[in-house]
Amino acid sequence: MTDHLPKENCYAPLCKYDDTWYPSYLIPGVVASKQLFKAEEGDIILASLPKSGTTWLKALTFSIVNRNRFKPQDSPLLTTQPHDLVLGLEFEHFRDGVPQNLDQPSRPRIFATHVSHASLSDSIKASNNCRIVYVCRNPLDNFMSYWHFFSSSKSQYIQGETIEELFVKYCKGVHPYCPFWSHNLEYWKASLEKPEKVLFLTYEDLKEDTVSQLKRLALFLGFPFTEEEEAQGLVEEISMVCSLGNLKSLEVNQNGVRDHGMPVSSYFRKGEVGDYINHLTPSMVETLNKLTHEKFAGSGLVFKSK
Repeated sequence: MTDHLPKENCYAPLCKYDDTWYPSYLIPGVVASKQLFKAEEGDIILASLPKSGTTWLKALTFSIVNRNRFKPQDSPLLTTQPHDLVLGLEFEHFRDGVPQNLDQPSRPRIFATHVSHASLSDSIKASNNCRIVYVCRNPLDNFMSYWHFFSSSKSQYIQGETIEELFVKYCKGVHPYCPFWSHNLEYWKASLEKPEKVLFLTYEDLKEDTVSQLKRLALFLGFPFTEEEEAQGLVEEISMVCSLGNLKSLEVNQNGVRDHGMPVSSYFRKGEVGDYINHLTPSMVETLNKLTHEKFAGSGLVFKSK
């Protein structure tokens, strides 16, 4: 399936499909999810670049739509990893090119994906009642979080590449699920064209005011908090249960490994805004800031940072 596709290497072998660089081993899942997934009424698609707040968004969304089934103190998040509560389309549901485990016991169905908007199933984009939530992160922190994710776990995927070499590839767009600018902008433009269908969140806004963003997310999903729920402090309770600090402290998120030997704990690091300043040189920061300004000029999308 990948023989005719352009190839590169960054962390792992990559193949270019729909103008996006995907890990080669995921191409069957990416293609199958695009061609075979059939959206149902009420489906929720959580989209993002890797290391942009995916785990957090999964926890928040699951808690919002299931709050009548589980009180915060009884949340499955306390004993189950967020990635096991909301599975990925190309990662789990279509990984081998064959649909599996799509019939979820409760509604609405929630799916996650890292694919570009162009690689989404047409049924998702055409459905009038299938909502997409996209979370975006400042490219500087996104790059650093991705690098930490692999380097801290001594992953097999960093094959002698230095942070400087990987940074150059990120800026060239030759990086898993990149170019980051096209990935971000495709969903950004979709949110402007169809705000009732696509909600565009930023990691920085979530960190700055989680409660307000949580209420915004709930309203968009069709599960708004009632005045009574707000008065009872339910929004704050869900925010606390889903906070990165709380998730990181749970035993279920500290032990074990996920696919390809990635430690579960590697999915929960600092999550701080502006942490890139502690790792990138001033020259690297200037280079990526200049590139970001050029790529996003005129779009209306502006990234916050410290």
